[in-house]
Amino acid sequence: LAARVTSITGSGWAFAALKDSGEVVTWGRAPDGGDSSAVADRLAARVTSISCTHGAFAALKDFGGVVTWGRARAGGDSSAVSDRLVSGVTSITSNLAAFAALKDAGEVSDGVI
Repeated sequence: LAARVTSITGSGWAFAALKDSGEVVTWGRAPDGGDSSAVADRLAARVTSISCTHGAFAALKDFGGVVTWGRARAGGDSSAVSDRLVSGVTSITSNLAAFAALKDAGEVSDGVI
């Protein structure tokens, strides 16, 4: 993290840094998103922005895909809606415990991410 960081986002007990290469680096309390090893291959490049809740993170990729990690009850498990997060997402918003994705056709992902 000595250089090339463009933004830092913090959840309740963890941080995620976005580097200019599109790579994400995380640290802090593991259950709250500080350990992103389960999705590290998907965070190695092409990330354009990161959103957070109190215990999870969501990364938006340059092709419109979304990667989530952290506490499942805080939005870190998007497996129930993963088919709607493969591409076409233009932005992600969050509240204390959930994420919502806006898609390029103007639709909002139904169901909490």
